Amino acid sequence: MITTPIPVLPTTPVSHRPAAEQPTWLVRATLLWKNRRLLSRVTGIALVVSLAIAFLMPKQYRSVARIMPPDQSNSGAMMLAALASRSTGLGALGTLAGGLLGGHSTGALFIDLLRSGTVTGHLIDRFGLQHVYRKRYRIDTAKRLARNTKITDDKKSGVIMIEVLDTSPERARDLAQAYLRELNQLVTSTNASTAHRERVFIEARLGAVQRDLEQAQLQLSDFSSRNSTIDIKEQTRAMVEAGARVQGELLVAQSGLQSLRQIYGDGNIRVKETEARIATLQKQLQQMAGSSGELAPVTTGSAGTQARPEGNGQLYPQLRQIPRLAVPYADLYRRVKVEETVFELLTQQYEMSRIEEVKDVPVVSIIDSPSLPEKKAFPPRVLLTLLLTFIAFAVTSIWILSRARWDETDDSDPAKQLGTEILAVLHNRTRRLRIVGRGEA
Repeated sequence: MITTPIPVLPTTPVSHRPAAEQPTWLVRATLLWKNRRLLSRVTGIALVVSLAIAFLMPKQYRSVARIMPPDQSNSGAMMLAALASRSTGLGALGTLAGGLLGGHSTGALFIDLLRSGTVTGHLIDRFGLQHVYRKRYRIDTAKRLARNTKITDDKKSGVIMIEVLDTSPERARDLAQAYLRELNQLVTSTNASTAHRERVFIEARLGAVQRDLEQAQLQLSDFSSRNSTIDIKEQTRAMVEAGARVQGELLVAQSGLQSLRQIYGDGNIRVKETEARIATLQKQLQQMAGSSGELAPVTTGSAGTQARPEGNGQLYPQLRQIPRLAVPYADLYRRVKVEETVFELLTQQYEMSRIEEVKDVPVVSIIDSPSLPEKKAFPPRVLLTLLLTFIAFAVTSIWILSRARWDETDDSDPAKQLGTEILAVLHNRTRRLRIVGRGEA
């Protein structure tokens, strides 16, 4: 068995002072200087080996693409909010529409889509990356592709940057371009599917609202026809004015009747005429005032239809019944206005969803398209060579200093005895392994 001789490390200090009085750094520097030939040889060999490693490592090229996600603010929500805010009493509905359909940042969503298994699988199949990366399983290929791809986003501007490393500059550019294409197709198909589902939902909802609107309008018109209610406020004002006028005429006629009786007596034709006029005015005033009884209930016919009692033929409702008619009339009128507003909102949203469903525009805005890289991105050969050479020099220096410290340690030191025993055991096992290997060879 050939053993390599271990160089003798000088321990004699070069200074006239004793070794114990010299600074530690000076002793170590002197020891390294004495072994400068060994350090030079190791450093030279490490330099050659590191140069070989740096030049044998395959070049990697980086292709970069920058995209800007589309603004997620929904124009439909803005239109609904504006339309609802113009409607009387429905400002809260506009706020709700803006809140439900409002936008949010899509940067994190796009990054997750780029890293999804769907995009990764399409790229592996399209470029044959299993063969390129020499991987047996697709999961290992996907991990290698994820290591070679860096996707980051700027929190302030929202710009997403895609960096792809590959040994071929053409493939690096094509992979970056394929990422953009796959993202565009995935988002487009998702948006189309979402727009279709939204259109179908709004279409069904629009039909239901239209039926509710027609029913509310029929109920309001039926109620108005039965009770002669067209506009409660205006009709009340007109009835009060007409009643006041009739009552004023009645007071004038009654005053004139007393004068006529004193002049002509009760049997005069003019007195009879005035009495008849007073009776007519009293009857007219009584009809206008009406009674304060309950409204006539709605009866149900034999065929299950609701039979409404016919009106009394008056043009205006009775004054005493107007407070009873105001509440159901206001409720029916409010239902009609609400259904009209909802129907108008849904009609606008339905038209916008149809436009979103059929339009075909790019959903990803490309700021910088991936270009063919001209310079390698990895490895940095000069830096790698210097780093490996420095590591070899440092390890050799530590070994020289450690070996000198080991030789200076007393043999009776427990730590040295334990280390010697461990080294002996390791040496014996290594020797046995070598013998077994030679025997099998």
